[in-house]
Amino acid sequence: MTADMRLKFGMVGGGDGAFIGAVHRMAARIDDKWTLVAGAFSSNAARSRAFGQSLGLAEDRSYGDWQSMAKEEAARGDRIDAVTIVTPNHMHHGPTRAFLEAGIAVICDKPLTSRLADALALEDTVRRSGTPFVLTHNYSGYAMVRHARAMVARGDLGAIRVVQAEYAQDWLARDLSGNKQADWRGDPERAGAGGALGDIGTHAYHLACFVIGERADAVSAETSRFVAGRRLDDDVQIRLRWASGARGQLWASQIAIGSANGLRLRIYGENASLEWAQEEPDLLRFAKLGEAPQILRRGGPGLSPAAIAATRIPAGHPEGYLEGFAQIYSDAAELVRAHKEKRAANAGALAVPGIEDGIDGMRFIDASVRSAAADGKWTPLHTDEP
Repeated sequence: MTADMRLKFGMVGGGDGAFIGAVHRMAARIDDKWTLVAGAFSSNAARSRAFGQSLGLAEDRSYGDWQSMAKEEAARGDRIDAVTIVTPNHMHHGPTRAFLEAGIAVICDKPLTSRLADALALEDTVRRSGTPFVLTHNYSGYAMVRHARAMVARGDLGAIRVVQAEYAQDWLARDLSGNKQADWRGDPERAGAGGALGDIGTHAYHLACFVIGERADAVSAETSRFVAGRRLDDDVQIRLRWASGARGQLWASQIAIGSANGLRLRIYGENASLEWAQEEPDLLRFAKLGEAPQILRRGGPGLSPAAIAATRIPAGHPEGYLEGFAQIYSDAAELVRAHKEKRAANAGALAVPGIEDGIDGMRFIDASVRSAAADGKWTPLHTDEP
């Protein structure tokens, strides 16, 4: 794709030293559908402008703050088609609202906001603006996750009975005060009410709901702070209920020593089961009752159209974290192009996480925190009370 055919995007946050900003920039380039042309990368105006120019952006599009960026980009004839929001959680709401109201599509990191009330307000903004909004639950972009979703939807497992999701890391097993990434994630003013719950628990929750095609109804949660002085949870254990009758458990921990990025999902139906692990993302284990388990491989025979569409290279050449992220950007490009061309987007892009997933994630955090405060009382998610 030539440069003039690529969509143009800007970025808010993700400056020098920000891991996730670099990930987004790499992922956006993989499928050659986006070009970064603008940004407000830091709360410090001078650093923001300098960082933008270090990326090769024009001086007049290396902004000192996101407010100026939203106003000036909206007025340009060559304005950006979308903006990526990769700030700490408490800074998602303001930029997202400003760019949506300017008619610019938004690709926002998860969780949607730091407070449920702000999330509900953004839901109204998205609907009023009619502008595409994408939430980067990147693990839903993996080819074999999309195949698992297709298998559940066509009934390969039968009725879903049990869902087990876990996300284990060890990087916060010790006090990391002074570490930029640890500090904001442990600050309730910037991260919101959840620590590990909001940072990685929301990924495990969304993955479970994405694959089975149903949002949970209620949670019973226990949250823990094992590291002395920590203000937010570093380990959560949650039971889940779905209206269909399925039951589940979710464990998310950032103090699980020996674990790197251990996101895993197991789904048990009345006839068969599925198992997927992020650290071996090309493989999906499928077991039918009374039969030998099968290992399904990305790029292999017999996969669903959803998996084929999310496959870039032949089987045996590993795809991973960046490609999963890239699929979200590819889907976002299709949504934005369809919006600009006033046509329906393709089916694959319609599966990309959006505002409803963001609201559901915030309800999950809110209900889990309230449940834990009530000693694990079963607490419904579906309520409009922030």
